[in-house]
Amino acid sequence: MTSSSKIYIAGHNGMVGYAVVRRLQSLGFENIVTRRSSELDLTNQSAVDAFFAAERPAVVVMAAAKVGGIHANNTYPAEFIYDNLAIASNTIHAAYKSGTQRFLFLGSSCIYPTNIPQPMKESSLLTSELEPTNEAYAIAKIAGLKLCEYYRKQYGVTFHSLMPTNLYGPGDNYHPDNSHLLPALIRRFHEAKQQNLDTVTIWGTGTPLRELMFADDLADAVAHVLQLEDPPNLINAGTGVDHTIREIAELVKATVGFEGAIETDPSKPDGTPRKLMDVSLLKEQGWTSKISLKQGIEMTYQLFLQELEKGTLRER
Repeated sequence: MTSSSKIYIAGHNGMVGYAVVRRLQSLGFENIVTRRSSELDLTNQSAVDAFFAAERPAVVVMAAAKVGGIHANNTYPAEFIYDNLAIASNTIHAAYKSGTQRFLFLGSSCIYPTNIPQPMKESSLLTSELEPTNEAYAIAKIAGLKLCEYYRKQYGVTFHSLMPTNLYGPGDNYHPDNSHLLPALIRRFHEAKQQNLDTVTIWGTGTPLRELMFADDLADAVAHVLQLEDPPNLINAGTGVDHTIREIAELVKATVGFEGAIETDPSKPDGTPRKLMDVSLLKEQGWTSKISLKQGIEMTYQLFLQELEKGTLRER
């Protein structure tokens, strides 16, 4: 991949895609192609085929997906499996037909089974049952990475996958019900502070362990992996460090400046007990995470305040 290569970033308006665009531009890549979802519906096969036939990108970074937290995954499983299966199959096949030689598919740590040794190695994929609360999404993502693997095996194209841990950062979704862990906590603690509440309640027991990665850190990993001549089919991307949900909540509380108490709600689901990526393979490929959780939360909260003031806070 050279600085003149035409690169299609799918999902450029999302948190991850936006970070990848910024990172590649900072490295001097100027021939970046993007489309809004209103301009190109990735679940529409004929529309995707027409786009790839016209643009013929040399490189694709697939950062587009239907995503959400435990509540959203539990509530809309049919939409999560259908939309993400359609996005993966449409784009991967159309990219192959149009002559794309490099396709990087971005997945999620939730592709791994629930009860496997921690930290989670790439070799643990498909060794046991998935976490029920996000099974639909995980199955679709596994299908996408397997499509890349088998297209590479049969056709010789460099189609490969990067599996990020839980992400947060600029452009995150702050919907009160459908957001992920960190943006949900930031919004909840901020509003509690504004309303002078005495307590903030977090879902579950607060004991599950979660690994969180700043989106710009992932974007740097994406740029690194795209330059590998012969990348592994599947690489985990994470920090290699995890914290309990209670500890994460305490960090957010301190950053926001909320002075009340934290309460837990054990009637709500905990999800997977622990989700820590084994990032030794990525380290072997020459990349390690650079942004700590404390630093990332502080940056994210400042961005949240700026977006809130401008009226640009994402809430969908």
